[in-house]
Amino acid sequence: MKIMGRKHLVVVVALVVLMGGIEALTLCDMDDDGLMACKPAVTKPNPEAPSPPCCEALSGANLTCLCGYRNSFMLPSLGIDPDLAMALPAKCNLTPPPNC
Repeated sequence: MKIMGRKHLVVVVALVVLMGGIEALTLCDMDDDGLMACKPAVTKPNPEAPSPPCCEALSGANLTCLCGYRNSFMLPSLGIDPDLAMALPAKCNLTPPPNC
């Protein structure tokens, strides 16, 4: 039984995060520490090179799942540039999923 669509779930997760209702967030097998480690590499106007902790977190992430957020409003609403985010696996010497 499908209770919520993906877009609705993303909205709920974003609202809970913004309201501070969850101590630890996991997105596509990346916890909040991993997400925060990668944020400087996916934030304009001056993105940094991904840090070793970012690449380590990304290596354990579900990259196919992360690709699903490419055209989502969620990434820009969190200050993340989708194009920079999709380029991150290659910068960490990881193979991105096909068609991502």
